[in-house]
Amino acid sequence: MTTIDLGLPAVGGTGLVPRLGEDEPRQTKKDFTSDQEVRWCPGCGDYAVLAAVQGFLPDLGLRRENIVFVSGIGCSSRFPYYLDTYGMHSIHGRAPSIATGLATSRPDLSVWVVTGDGDALSIGGNHLIHALRRNVNMTILLFNNRIYGLTKGQYSPTSEPGTVTKSSPSGSVDAPFNPVSLALGAEATFVARTMDSMRKHLTDVLRAAAKHRGTSLVEIYQNCPIFNDGAFEPIKDREQQKERLVHLEHGQPVTSGANAERILVRADDGSLSFVAREGVDERRVVIHDVHASDPSQAFALSRLDTLDMAHVPMGIFRDVERPTYDDAVREQVDGAVATAGGPATNADLRELLHGRDTWTVGGPSTGPVG
Repeated sequence: MTTIDLGLPAVGGTGLVPRLGEDEPRQTKKDFTSDQEVRWCPGCGDYAVLAAVQGFLPDLGLRRENIVFVSGIGCSSRFPYYLDTYGMHSIHGRAPSIATGLATSRPDLSVWVVTGDGDALSIGGNHLIHALRRNVNMTILLFNNRIYGLTKGQYSPTSEPGTVTKSSPSGSVDAPFNPVSLALGAEATFVARTMDSMRKHLTDVLRAAAKHRGTSLVEIYQNCPIFNDGAFEPIKDREQQKERLVHLEHGQPVTSGANAERILVRADDGSLSFVAREGVDERRVVIHDVHASDPSQAFALSRLDTLDMAHVPMGIFRDVERPTYDDAVREQVDGAVATAGGPATNADLRELLHGRDTWTVGGPSTGPVG
């Protein structure tokens, strides 16, 4: 497992991935659309996300054979079938781990993970946070509909308290995860949030996530019309969006309201709140910095998102550089190979297996047993 020198700058998540030549025809959405029938429920938000991804992939300028989508289990995990790239429908919650192996062994691949709130945050929670912590070169799309859809409507790790489902007939008593807060707590280097119905915003966020070198996590609010219809209705309504959505822009004050009439300030105790813009103390105004090395302010912004959806931050919370796991592993392997004077041979392997630190287990019997 050695680094492949492709003669390309290691900038962005696809920096080592071969690109189309200038003389090759430009790809279109059709090139990334498979011949498989798309089978989601009518009105599912997954359709919008799929269309956005299929339309966005040609912008990467990568060959389809150098793109791979890995999914776990759930409605969103059908994604690889509908893209004309390489893909793997893997096992429940383990997509980040499988993607880690791919990204580490194949630097010539653009690796994507498609997962849902149940798949990623329940059985897959441990795998997700360690992928984020390790900063592996992959882009994770986390579809959040706040319900288990494929298994027919049980409450999920992001369901609101009181949610009545087949598995919580008296209402859920669990405190839900905030996926953005979780990712920032794991010190993920790129964290963003968008929504299925915000096509341009979704595409812009995906473009930034793909460019990032390291683990990118994009939470996508997505409606399930069958088991949790209207979960995000307050922020899907065009008029309410203006009041409720907080659009994060790097280097700009954080504001809310249709006319940005409220501005985010920091109190003496460090808490954040929106106040009327007129007469505000400029020293307390919060300026969004996606490149801040300390994730605490980004984390605080993620906590503005309350259950009543009065203020829902949208956009990129964090985008910082940090050494990546897969680059470091390949560097170690290359160093070991160089120290050994070249690639390992069968003789080297035999010497390793039969060296001093070996034991014989279950040798010939020396007498009767019992």
